[in-house]
Amino acid sequence: MDVNKILSADILDIIFEGRNKDYGAYDLRKTYNKRITYALIGTMLICALFLVSTLVSGNGKKGKTELIVQDVSLENVKQEEKRPEPPPPPPPPKQEPPKVEITKFTPPKIVKDEEVKEQDEIKEVEKLEDTKIGTINQEGTKDEGIVAPPVESGTGVVEAPKQEEDYDKVFTVVQIPAEFPGGLSSWAKYLERNLNRDLPVENGAPPGKYTVIVSFIVSKDGSISDVVAENDPGYGTKAEAVRVITKGPKWKPAVQNGRNVIYRHKQSITFMVSEE
Repeated sequence: MDVNKILSADILDIIFEGRNKDYGAYDLRKTYNKRITYALIGTMLICALFLVSTLVSGNGKKGKTELIVQDVSLENVKQEEKRPEPPPPPPPPKQEPPKVEITKFTPPKIVKDEEVKEQDEIKEVEKLEDTKIGTINQEGTKDEGIVAPPVESGTGVVEAPKQEEDYDKVFTVVQIPAEFPGGLSSWAKYLERNLNRDLPVENGAPPGKYTVIVSFIVSKDGSISDVVAENDPGYGTKAEAVRVITKGPKWKPAVQNGRNVIYRHKQSITFMVSEE
């Protein structure tokens, strides 16, 4: 484009200088303002038509809503007649207990016959069998006596109250003693694996049997405590027996009346030294 035409040329002509203007992009940009104007005019026309139609339809007949308020006369409402409640039943007549014939008790007193009053006269024993003895004389029915309840026959043996056993104490005698897990065979295997059987020989023990009796506490959960050797054959056997039980596993707890209890158990361990 010539320099003289640049000042008067459109911006689109400058952008699309030397390009294909028939492709479509040039034409779209060239007619952009015209298309926007047409779109705005069309939108305004549609809005105007919608507004006019609304106004025209609003001028037609409108439905009316009426409220009817009416008083209700209570005379026209039939009320349910209340039935009279039946009168309460009369209270039962009070029945007085039957009077029992009572004979006044007169303490014996030595006086002249003419001084004895009729109410103070001592009645004969036969006449007092069917009457009650009281402080006044009263006429009434004869005393038929009171029937005593039957006496239940018993064995004559009175059981002493049972004392509840203390399950938190240390038992020495129980129904099921404590036991090494697996029984005696497992206990023998445990000693073979963990006991230093050559200890007496190493300490110069002569041939023979060296038995250590060890007592210890087996708690309710089977744990071992308070391991004590009750004798000492010597040559290190006491300390070795205490050591192997102390470091051992938990035992099966003792049982008394179906409950796990604390039990003082005794266990013997014998070292046998033989001649070579």
